[in-house]
This record gives sequence, C-alpha cells and structure tokens, in this order.
Amino acid sequence: MKNRFSIGTMSKLHNVPIQTLRYYDKIGLFKPIVIDSNTGYRYYSTEQFEQLHTINYLKNLGIPLKSIKLQLETRDKEYFLNLLKKESEITERRIKELQLIKTRFENRIDEIEQAIRGHKLESVTTKFFPERKILLLEEPIYSEVELELALRKLENTSNITSSIFIGKVGLTVSKNNIERMKFNEYNSIFIILEESIKSELVTSLKAGKYACIYYSGDHSVSSKYYKMLLDYISKEEYKVIGDAVERTIINQFISKSKEDYLTEIQIPIG
Repeated sequence: MKNRFSIGTMSKLHNVPIQTLRYYDKIGLFKPIVIDSNTGYRYYSTEQFEQLHTINYLKNLGIPLKSIKLQLETRDKEYFLNLLKKESEITERRIKELQLIKTRFENRIDEIEQAIRGHKLESVTTKFFPERKILLLEEPIYSEVELELALRKLENTSNITSSIFIGKVGLTVSKNNIERMKFNEYNSIFIILEESIKSELVTSLKAGKYACIYYSGDHSVSSKYYKMLLDYISKEEYKVIGDAVERTIINQFISKSKEDYLTEIQIPIG
C-alpha cells in the first residue's frame, strides 16, 4: 500500500506512543487517513506528518489539546498568535513561581547550614539585621497548643499556605516580660515573609543590632539562654530596646533526635 503507514510505524517515526495516537483519534485531534474495513487497522500518510509535528510542538509548549484541536480546525492565524501569547504569559507566571520556590529553598538551606556549621552553640554574638518583613499576630501564647492554634489563625486570617511559612515561624517575648524574667510568656507569633503579601497584619522587625544565641533544644528550655543573653547585655553595657525574637530552626520534623533541635534567640540592643 503506497504512502500508507501503520499506527506502529507512525509511533516509531514520530516517537509518539501508540496509545497516544489512539487517544488522538478518539478525541478527533489526529485521525488516520483511512481505516481498513476488514482488519480495522489504522493507516496514515506523509501529508499528515506536518500535522502531527504541529500537535507535538504545541503540546510541548504546554498548550492544552482542546486548544490545539481548535487551532487545527480553524487554521486561523490570529487565533494561533493569541494562543501563543496566552501560553507565553502563563509560562512567565510559572517562571516567577518557580523562582520564588527556588529562593525559598536557597534561604532555608543557607539558614540551616549556617546554624549547623557557622555558629557556636551557647555563645552570645551580636548581629546587625536589616528590616525584616513579617506577618504578625499579637496574642498571648503560653503553650505548644496555643502556639499551633495561633499559627492556624494567622494562616487563615492572611489567606496564606504552609509553603510560605514552613521554617519561617517565630515568637516574640515582650521587653516588659524580659525585664520581669518571664521568658516563656510570648506576646505574639510571626512569619518571616519572602514575598509581597497584602494583609493588615504585615509589619516588620526593625533593623538594628541584636544580641543572639543558638542553643540545642526548643522553646521549652529557653530560659537559661535568655539569662545568658541578659548577662552579656549587662556586661557590655547595652540596653534591651525591644521585644525578643525566638525561632526554632531545627525541630522534630527535621530530626528525630532531640539533640539536633536548634533554636535561636535574638534580643534587640542599643
């Protein structure tokens, strides 16, 4: 049979699975030029090669089969141009989303690596931090249960997803509570932002110098390290000028060993 190619041959020539060609036939996207009435075999011709190339090209660009089918039926240049423009815009949005995800990965990797390798445990240092944008919910927190409920409230109020705040949650201890030595009474929960979000809860941690300490453990053993920070602040003749920031960087979801838990406390000083 001249200029006739079986579905198996078409599959090998164009690197398209046989099941895909059958599906294209079923939805009317790419039908064989003839079907043998005796055997039911599908046959295609060279005139259809370019059509299949076009389908593969548009499909690889991410264009839905429904839109490809409409283009092949209408063969309208304006529709084709708009189709490409629309998909280009979608791709641009995806690139921005992936870039943001990449930034989150890089920030989290950098933070954990610095915490593990770059800082000595139970040693007070001073750092200068630039302004950090945060989502802040002012609410007293005295337990792990209240912490989780406050985080859900912050999440729901701001209409954000867990992908935004995993690894970026922190608590604050008020300046007043620090002076009263009540280190386990938190006055707010916050999320450090890596992207712009519209919410009335958006504020910032002020830029400035902080006395900082890393320690092995979680919030439950923080009192010892607040006292170490306050001793250092007094010795160096600094003053506490704002609320303390407390973040657990490595917790039970990152390591099953409690010895690996890692928390940092930052107290603004002046």
